[in-house]
Amino acid sequence: MFITLEGGEGAGKSTQARRIAAHYAALGRPVFLTREPGGTAGGEALRGLLLSRGWEGGAEMLLHFAARREHVTRAIRPALAAGAVVVCDRFADSSLAYQVAGQGGARAMWQGLVELTLDGVWPDRTFLLDLPPEAGLARAALRGDTNRYETLGLDFHGRIRQAFLHQAAAEPARFRVIDATAPLDGVTAAIFAGLPA
Repeated sequence: MFITLEGGEGAGKSTQARRIAAHYAALGRPVFLTREPGGTAGGEALRGLLLSRGWEGGAEMLLHFAARREHVTRAIRPALAAGAVVVCDRFADSSLAYQVAGQGGARAMWQGLVELTLDGVWPDRTFLLDLPPEAGLARAALRGDTNRYETLGLDFHGRIRQAFLHQAAAEPARFRVIDATAPLDGVTAAIFAGLPA
């Protein structure tokens, strides 16, 4: 089973991913908890490049998918083949929101890269942690490790939020939209109510 968490900056994806992983581990299920960009040594190296400086939109999308290809082939697919529940903080939906809607990249390029690099690996369930960009950016600022995406302004983050909501509306069987403005435990309870068995 492949579960992903999506949403804007400061939505609480990493925290909830850890809670989902702990839930399945407590049930005795093998779990692989991971993140994007990252998840492998090569992916983490690319993460550092992506979060530290700006790129031309197409080049940035290619870098994300290079990291994602490495992630899928070296980590996600083997974990799924071994019977693990894979819980991932971000996946390809983030590139559609950030690089296409946010930065104006071509959706056809995104679609082509999905087909070229992912070999059919796709989430079974995606939780969209939704909150207004102002709230998410304020939360992210409290962490004290601001990345360059968090500096791109409210218009950018508003486009991202709308793109995620559009994706969720287009794929209601896969997505569950969670109100990330709720208290932490309330967000967790809403997610757990939508977890696959």
